[in-house]
Amino acid sequence: MVKLYVEGGGDTAALKSTCREGFTTFITKAGLTNRPRIVACGSRRDAFESFCTAIANGEDAILLVDSEDVVNAQHQQGQPDTWQPWAHLKARTGDGWDKPKNAAETDCHLMTQIMESWFLADRDVLKAFFGQGFKENALPATNNAIEGIAKQQVYVALAQATSNCKTKTAYGKGEHSFKLLANVDPAKITQASPWAKRFVDELRKAMDA
Repeated sequence: MVKLYVEGGGDTAALKSTCREGFTTFITKAGLTNRPRIVACGSRRDAFESFCTAIANGEDAILLVDSEDVVNAQHQQGQPDTWQPWAHLKARTGDGWDKPKNAAETDCHLMTQIMESWFLADRDVLKAFFGQGFKENALPATNNAIEGIAKQQVYVALAQATSNCKTKTAYGKGEHSFKLLANVDPAKITQASPWAKRFVDELRKAMDA
């Protein structure tokens, strides 16, 4: 059984359950008939450490975390399966993670820069989900590559776009993020985000192996 260790889910059982459901639905809608077991780890550090333990125990494991920052061009040269997410995580201030022994580059995946960046690629779902009062013009222009939009800019844009919604509160990570993940179209996400496409493609290979 392949286990996918994901950043997210906070510290409560309920939120971890919603996180697992969100990712399971996203992966299913992406067309994967064989799916990994989703492990919602809470913090990125906990996700990394759980992944390391699984790899050390000889388990089939995959790690999915936010990149937090723009990935340096030198770490994404050539074909996606040769990209270097581990080098990004090693170099990033606050992480400094070493690639575990026996782990491959394709065992590590990045939600660039945060999972919410993905939502910007499916504005129809954002509009339908938040309903009356949603201000789409508060979001970054559609010609902006979602992987280049700074983390804080994404949060601010979502807060402003949802501040006056009639039927839902302003965007909250715990309250809304994984429900949105279950609703967005993976095809739109993977078209807009090369790292998301790499994740889905490599996960499919791992599950079909």
